[in-house]
Amino acid sequence: MNPLIPGTLIILIIGIIGAVLLVIASRFLAVKNDDRIEEIEAALPGANCGSCGYAGCADYARAIVVDGAPGNQCSAGGITAARKISVIMGTDVGSSTQYKAMIACQGDLDHTQKRYEYQGIESCAACNVLYNGNSSCPFGCLGFGDCAAACKFDAITISNGIAHVDPDKCTGCGVCKTICPKRIIFLYKANDRPKPIVMCSNHKKAPVTRRECTAGCIGCGKCVRNCPSSAIEIRNNVARIDFEKCGGCGKCAADCPVNAIYFAGKKPAVNEPAAK
Repeated sequence: MNPLIPGTLIILIIGIIGAVLLVIASRFLAVKNDDRIEEIEAALPGANCGSCGYAGCADYARAIVVDGAPGNQCSAGGITAARKISVIMGTDVGSSTQYKAMIACQGDLDHTQKRYEYQGIESCAACNVLYNGNSSCPFGCLGFGDCAAACKFDAITISNGIAHVDPDKCTGCGVCKTICPKRIIFLYKANDRPKPIVMCSNHKKAPVTRRECTAGCIGCGKCVRNCPSSAIEIRNNVARIDFEKCGGCGKCAADCPVNAIYFAGKKPAVNEPAAK
């Protein structure tokens, strides 16, 4: 007998036994895929923005099914996605807060100047490295569009040197807020009644602010004194509104001498450039 035959048979038998064991193990140890995960992922907008607190839509969908995560945490999908998920999971929709992004700056080319001619990478982050950017206001929007490029919903455009948010397209995912090097983008609750927003982030005193941007808040305190809800205070030379206290009466916006306050979701009332 050929001496190789016994060895070959032994290896063949071991291979067959191993294959059988693997088949048995795969059946007993297999993790059953829950079809609801794919259904929920399909119900989500697919932005993978991370606003829900998870790495992406697939991760969030798995967390809902496997870990019992709330189904109303997707700000991009809003109440529509929350309702679809509630049907799939057989649970209550719960309250879903819709957020919108706001850029706290009116320092467009009519109200600011360029301190130097920037010839580097067309990026807010890159320009901001050089002396806090080329705008005369070191706190304002640089207008290169990092936020617009990052927005997956085409909700941000650049016009007259600064970024603008279209509230009808904005889903409140917060990606723009994260990427802005000036940290002048914030989210507000669109579910609530309209609230006034101070469209300025300049922390310098009034004379300097007005030299840097003719649309900037001068910290005069008129809005503070006239607010019936005591919802406004001056912090670092700029007015700030406490939305929890604000009743939305609009008196501050009407009284502001520089038109630095307007209601969220509405077109801002921008000043005419002051004489220099």
